[in-house]
Amino acid sequence: MPATDVLIIGAGAAGLMCALTAAGRGRKVELLDHANKAGKKILMSGGGRCNFTNMYTEPSNFLSQNPHFCKSALARYTQWDFIAMVAKHGVPYHEKKLGQLFCDNKSSDILDMLLGECQAAGVSLRLDTAVQEISKTDGGYSVNTSAGTFACQSLVIATGGLSIPTLGATGFGYQVARQFGHNLLPTRAGLVPFTITDQLKSLCTELSGTSVDCLVSCNDTNFRENILFTHRGLSGPAILQISSFWQPGDAVQINLLPDHDALGWLHAQQAERSNSELKTLLGEIFTKKMAGLLCEQWFESRPMKQYTPAELAAIASQLSGWQLVPAGTEGYRTAEVTLGGVDTREVSSKTMESLKSPGLYFIGEVLDVSGHLGGFNFQWAWASAYAAAQFA
Repeated sequence: MPATDVLIIGAGAAGLMCALTAAGRGRKVELLDHANKAGKKILMSGGGRCNFTNMYTEPSNFLSQNPHFCKSALARYTQWDFIAMVAKHGVPYHEKKLGQLFCDNKSSDILDMLLGECQAAGVSLRLDTAVQEISKTDGGYSVNTSAGTFACQSLVIATGGLSIPTLGATGFGYQVARQFGHNLLPTRAGLVPFTITDQLKSLCTELSGTSVDCLVSCNDTNFRENILFTHRGLSGPAILQISSFWQPGDAVQINLLPDHDALGWLHAQQAERSNSELKTLLGEIFTKKMAGLLCEQWFESRPMKQYTPAELAAIASQLSGWQLVPAGTEGYRTAEVTLGGVDTREVSSKTMESLKSPGLYFIGEVLDVSGHLGGFNFQWAWASAYAAAQFA
């Protein structure tokens, strides 16, 4: 059976990064993936332009039941380290907003860079290779695959989570963790659109494609970015962000006028433009169609001078504190990440090595570490992979 120092299962962002780094320090590395192509999620990320990191990465941008776990890896391989690799390869990029860095051209620039680094370091990449069985041996691990059986000293699980099964996502990494005695924290879809099924569904459908800058809140957390109405509910950056903090049955609050004190603005309009209709004034902030539909759904539109103080207070409350309870989310089908996973209290934060089974490592999304939207999940992939590669 072929013997290698390090066997990595999963040729996505974390697996590729770990492979090139471990091979770069002289380790013999085999990188396996059941897919026919490496880095499929890299290719489709960021609308095909790969939001490969965020300039403002810090531990507070990550969710985990063990919030301190990510600090060590993020400190030892920072966003600036990855940006340096991108610059070394001459990959053109730009900041879109909020520190989010995207390729100028396409995502394949990042994938080609990683594959090039792997090749230069001597990594052996095997695609279309299914793992059938893993067992512990005296010298490490024996991995039985469709391409034969491999013996390795260090086994790295970089198989990701359950998000976007059409790209080949499976729960394989969780099975391996369970096999070697690890506790798994409940998994659910994160960074995912909401579905709406009640009377609001018609509003969402009518406004499908409309994007509005809002402040969205849930469970003491809020995000200020755009929301997007869809045929099935609500999406857009602010909704994807808050979805990671939402649990079924929770109400979500949306401030449609984040730049205004809603009541103060309404009083000012009543004083200055008393003959103007409410929907006309709202049409100057939102689209005319959205203003008309909100008035149809929530409040009768009439000249401002006709509203009583109590009516204005009710309108202000609705505009700045629209409460809705989503029916659910779109699930793993469109989720950008999987929340939960391998319990990090059973993994070394310094080396990513299992505290249950020496020589077994977990990196990337399979762990219970999930980033906010905006390049943070890629930075976790790079940092956790780099950490593991120093020791695997």
